[in-house]
Amino acid sequence: MKLVVAIIRPEKLNEVLEALYRAEVRGLTISRVRGHGGETEAVETYRGTTVKVELHDKVRIEIGVSDTFVQPTVKAILAAGATGEVGDGKVFVLPVEKVYRIRTGEEDRSAVTPVVGEESGV
Repeated sequence: MKLVVAIIRPEKLNEVLEALYRAEVRGLTISRVRGHGGETEAVETYRGTTVKVELHDKVRIEIGVSDTFVQPTVKAILAAGATGEVGDGKVFVLPVEKVYRIRTGEEDRSAVTPVVGEESGV
């Protein structure tokens, strides 16, 4: 099992969500975040001091998947999230030790991979 964490441009969110839906990836969490990558820095004056404004609006997507869903998930995010410009974001794939679905008590693969014919609400 893996946790796929993607940091993307806010304007690419709908395209990424559509791509994940087409890849049959369900159950995700989305957060609005601010971060710094390779984007151009802006300089502003704050209380008489010149400061570099290095934080940009981004969207963080977290998706728990079984090993077989890692590649489709990553491919969908990379294809839909890319503009080819600096600041497109990153995708991280992290190991997950244990997962429990609160509603049913299912564990591990059953808790993260949708079962065919069953609604996948996480």
